[in-house]
Amino acid sequence: MSRVCLSFVCLLLFAGLAQAEPVDFQRDIRPILSDKCFACHGPDEEHRGGELRLDTQDGAWEWAIVPGKPDESEVIARIESDIPEVQMPPASADKHLTDEERQLLRDWIEQGAEYEVHWAFQPPTRPEVPQNLDASWIKNPIDAFVLQRLQREGLSPSTPADRVTWLRRVSLDLIGLPPTIAEVDAYLADDSAEADANQIERLLASPHFGERWGRIWLDAARYADSDGYEKDKPREMWFYRDWVVNAFNADMPYDEFIIQQIAGDLLPKPTQRELVATGFLRNSMINEEGGADPEQFRMEAMFDRMDAVGKAVLGLTTQCAQCHTHKYDPLTQHDYYRMFAFLNNTHDAVIPVYTESEQEQRRQILAEIHAIEEALKQQHPDWQQEMAAWEADIREDVQDWEVLEPLETPFEGQKFRVLPDHSIVSEGFAPKGSSPEFLTKSNQQQITGMRLELLTHPQLPRRGPGRSIRGTAAVTEFKVYVAPADQPDKKTEVKIVSATADVNPTHAPQPEYLHNRNGKDDRVTGPIAYAIDGDNKTAWTTDSDPGRRNQARKAVFVFEQPVGFEQGTLISVKPMMNHGGWNSDDNHNCLMGRYRFSVTADAAPTADPLPRHVRDILEIPSQKRTSEQQAAVFRAWRKTKQDWAEQNEKIEQLWQRYPEGTTQLVLEERNEPRVTAVLNRGDFLSPTDHVEPGVPEFLHELPEGDPTSRLTFARWLVDEQSPTTARAIVNRIWQAYFGIGIVETSGDLGSQSTPPSHPELLDWLAVELMDNNWSLKHIHRLITNSATYRQSSHVTPELQERDPYNRLLARGPRFRVHAEVVRDSTLAASGLLNRTVGGRPVYPPAPDFLFQPPASYGPKTWNEEADGNRYRRSIYTFRFRSVPYPMLETFDAVPGNVSCVRRNRSNTPLQALTMLNEPLSMECARALAELTLQQQAENDAERLTFAVRRVLSRQPEASELETLEQLLNKQRQRITSGELQATEILGEQNSESLDDTEQAAWTLVARVLLSLDETMTKE
Repeated sequence: MSRVCLSFVCLLLFAGLAQAEPVDFQRDIRPILSDKCFACHGPDEEHRGGELRLDTQDGAWEWAIVPGKPDESEVIARIESDIPEVQMPPASADKHLTDEERQLLRDWIEQGAEYEVHWAFQPPTRPEVPQNLDASWIKNPIDAFVLQRLQREGLSPSTPADRVTWLRRVSLDLIGLPPTIAEVDAYLADDSAEADANQIERLLASPHFGERWGRIWLDAARYADSDGYEKDKPREMWFYRDWVVNAFNADMPYDEFIIQQIAGDLLPKPTQRELVATGFLRNSMINEEGGADPEQFRMEAMFDRMDAVGKAVLGLTTQCAQCHTHKYDPLTQHDYYRMFAFLNNTHDAVIPVYTESEQEQRRQILAEIHAIEEALKQQHPDWQQEMAAWEADIREDVQDWEVLEPLETPFEGQKFRVLPDHSIVSEGFAPKGSSPEFLTKSNQQQITGMRLELLTHPQLPRRGPGRSIRGTAAVTEFKVYVAPADQPDKKTEVKIVSATADVNPTHAPQPEYLHNRNGKDDRVTGPIAYAIDGDNKTAWTTDSDPGRRNQARKAVFVFEQPVGFEQGTLISVKPMMNHGGWNSDDNHNCLMGRYRFSVTADAAPTADPLPRHVRDILEIPSQKRTSEQQAAVFRAWRKTKQDWAEQNEKIEQLWQRYPEGTTQLVLEERNEPRVTAVLNRGDFLSPTDHVEPGVPEFLHELPEGDPTSRLTFARWLVDEQSPTTARAIVNRIWQAYFGIGIVETSGDLGSQSTPPSHPELLDWLAVELMDNNWSLKHIHRLITNSATYRQSSHVTPELQERDPYNRLLARGPRFRVHAEVVRDSTLAASGLLNRTVGGRPVYPPAPDFLFQPPASYGPKTWNEEADGNRYRRSIYTFRFRSVPYPMLETFDAVPGNVSCVRRNRSNTPLQALTMLNEPLSMECARALAELTLQQQAENDAERLTFAVRRVLSRQPEASELETLEQLLNKQRQRITSGELQATEILGEQNSESLDDTEQAAWTLVARVLLSLDETMTKE
């Protein structure tokens, strides 16, 4: 038989074998149905065509498919028809079936048309690790799964990468920084069997591990340092960012990592860290435009949180069900809003938070205060009797106040929401100054005074009672007007002759953070008298000290003459608040946050000196009070003791030392549950059916007997029966190492997802994660220790054509690293990198015009760092959503507007221009040049070798050294000839100990090295 005939026979045999291979529903059929059919014949009942369902076996078998009989199946008749009115999918859908897809559907029906639940909706089980493979290549089970697939495809693994390439690769992957020359040399000198494992453990133990992997999670968490939308005001969220970094460094179990972020505030006795963790859901954008409806954008934030939970945790596209039942996955609109209900019962709180040193300072201050108070008790054994007598007296010293119900609230940029207790919450836009006027009514006829209560609320900064970033308020002037109820146009101003308050800070200049930069600012704040002195430069403030400023306060204003009309009195209250800063777009307000007005007919109105919560405690019998309640009463009584003036003054001085701290956006559960309803087309103004908290039926059930709380929902997300949670996170970890996940659509494991390239490996990794206490570092160890990861990234033309995206893993990964790693690697190579971990965001060099109109809606503060902070890692760069940091945006960093679990990776000329010309890139080039010239080297070749190793980790080849020496000499000539000016190249960074010409020439060489493709590529 001729070779041609033999080849033909083999081809026929192979074709016959291929045809005999059963059609796999998950691999072959579901992708076709999902892409071409489910939009009209899937879960979405509202948009379903002809009442036909092709997403379920019952629906399809009812009349469209006859199992085993394709020629009797309506589906086959429709997809093979040439008649436009009959053909499916219709031409209008622009979803055309290929001949291969038609044949697969026919073969599947002939085989019985059996449906299977989508693989991602079944809990993962541990598959058997493939056996009888080349044991010499396999280092752990990952390799067994990969090698099995390669052999099935007729491929072999690539040879291992050289040691330096591997070390650079694993360093960039685990800590986001290249290895130093010393680290490379130490590794090369280690010829032990544990050399690789030792390097992996060193990197996993580095504090920079959390920075690298925390940055990836922050994409999914929508982290930014500003609110977004039009005003895009700065916000303080960096405690959450640091929490993420620390959690990764500590290898917090992933299930606990998720629970704390969804419901840390509901854990027993939550710590500050657990409260901060809930910032994950608070990373949503906040709209404080003048015309924005706060409830509308609260709902927009809720939709964003659902999207983040879907992408970041479940790996599903939940947002599709916001407006209608999901067209592809069995997620109904009711299911969506049942999950929504778990998250819909919170206050968007802003709490004070403290660093470890500040917390220690607080503990010391409070301990010293406690010691003074305990000493007073010891020195005065009869203190309890004295305090009881004081209580009896002051309990009777109560005036009658009528709380006024607001009848009309002003229409202006900020919005006013009236609560059931008739208090008013200001929300939305916060102008730098405001003088709103509130209309109320009273039937009293001898009104002698008015009480202004400033109350706390969770959504105010530090709980308020004001809206400034410190939670304070300042009242410049307080005006009251009255009119007969039947003659509202007869309004007259009431003269106020005196005022009292329960807090009267001393005279002080305007705080620096509220300074008016438009000229001299001679405004001051102080006691309540400043609110009625007719001077617009003075104001009463609630800002006493950091430890006590954020509590309810009250002021009482006494009228010169009683007011009131027989037919009823219309009372207009106008607090004037003009002690903000200069920029309404930069948190420069000092407005009241929550407040309430009352009137009295008492002969001598005065402000109750007792704090509101102490007055409430007095209603509780002393024997039923908690120790904390009794201590609060003691503090209030202590201040009245004249003979304890010395001790009281010591305590006052201690309070003045209380740390300022910062703020953090967190969740706080509401006492009164919100009603959640299905929203017609996702419109918050169109609620339909009310729903209770619940979860989709196609996923696992809630734990039986557990309360329907957000904490239960959080635990449900990471239950070991969850089909998607563990798969989603290990898939994204794999994506970070290999550039593409085992499932390419890493934010969607649902019906529209791409089939997994290695389904058994994905399930094995998911179960391995859960079986090892959800340890993410365990997964990192497995991947980095594998032979799969160790392969060379060299690609042959044949392999490039066969597998361009390396889905089969026949070679190692090679792709450009993330924007932050590009920048951080440049800083590290230059020697400028500031390796400090954590802390406030920083402001590296950026063009001034970006932060001024029209590039920015309003002027933004960008105080460029002048010290080592300008060289901090990119994770600490302040991130405005509307004005992303230019270098990072150029290299595809995301602004944090929505949850992102897979960045784009572009390749544009702007990136080259950025690396060559961006100010910080030039500073790095100058610094690397200086560092190179400072080496004890005998010639240029040795210096160039040092520079190359700083940047690329490896030794340069001889041809590369030759090229670099030619470049260096050419730049020397250009500078010496005057073609280039050394002063322009060096700027202010020239070293007095080095020759300007040499330093400038080496700077230009360093600039090239730092801009190489290899510099920003993981080989």
